[in-house]
Amino acid sequence: MSIGSKDKPSPFISLAVVLVAIIIISRPSLAEWIGEAQAHMGTEISVYLWHDDPVVGRQAVAAIFAEVARLDQLMSTYIEDSRISEINRHAAERPVEAGDELFRLILRSLDISVLTRGAFDITYDSVGQHYDFRAGKRPDPATLADEVQLINYRFVEADRTAGTIKFLRPGVRINLGGIAKGYAVERGIEVAQRFGVHNARVTAGGDTRLLGDRLGQPWMVGVQNPRDQGEVAVTIPLGDEAISTSGDYERFFIEDGERYHHIIVPSTGTPAGDIRSATIIGPDAVLTDALSTSVFIMGVDQGLRLISTLPDYEGIVIDADGVMFYSDGLRPPD
Repeated sequence: MSIGSKDKPSPFISLAVVLVAIIIISRPSLAEWIGEAQAHMGTEISVYLWHDDPVVGRQAVAAIFAEVARLDQLMSTYIEDSRISEINRHAAERPVEAGDELFRLILRSLDISVLTRGAFDITYDSVGQHYDFRAGKRPDPATLADEVQLINYRFVEADRTAGTIKFLRPGVRINLGGIAKGYAVERGIEVAQRFGVHNARVTAGGDTRLLGDRLGQPWMVGVQNPRDQGEVAVTIPLGDEAISTSGDYERFFIEDGERYHHIIVPSTGTPAGDIRSATIIGPDAVLTDALSTSVFIMGVDQGLRLISTLPDYEGIVIDADGVMFYSDGLRPPD
């Protein structure tokens, strides 16, 4: 009888095998793309990711937004009890402990100021605080003349041993608006990876960090036409990279035919006017964020010359006449 049972498998065993096969085959169908958008950091944050388990995927999305909210609480100058607001209130009087995370980002900002020869400067807020783009207000000439003298990254003293920040002149203010969103999307991707996510896109305003691809296809990222919100100037296939765009169309008002926007030239305290947008592509969203601002301020020639010195980073610049320029590693579309 034992020999006969081997020759003719039990119907119960066969049924079990079939059920296991159905479960294995069906399991991938549970996977799905999960997306959500929320308002944080003064802009729209969007998360789009794939996970084999939708429940875990939704947990990952919630955790990413929680991380972004935490960073906003730490770095927003509009929140009175944020750590950066405390620094701005007291650092001219005494060294203020920044905390490891904020200290590292401030330190990196100062390093980027050196790299860009001052085009990137977090002390721009000494003048920037006097602009209100929603209300269409800008600093009067006297205020501008006084406050522009306080824009100098060298006025920020970072004590690496103590982890403190001190301002060398009264009235200096810092603002991480040119780097914080890039940092936030990088952190968002790190959070996603902890949940086993391998394909994701996290976007904060003009900054996007991509993880993997779109399941075998590249992510198609469009660069906006600076003068037509509904039109894409160029579309770029990307995977596992960051892309950041700074433009004069993000926050601005027009007065007497002149466009006043949020990207301030540190040496003048006034908005940069030579180009309409600067887009930087590279492996790190923190740096692409800061570089898009820097290149916007530096202009086409100096900006793209800087990008040519940085391995793995490329740029696209649209000048004041709407002409598009590419860094050496990018080939214009046919």
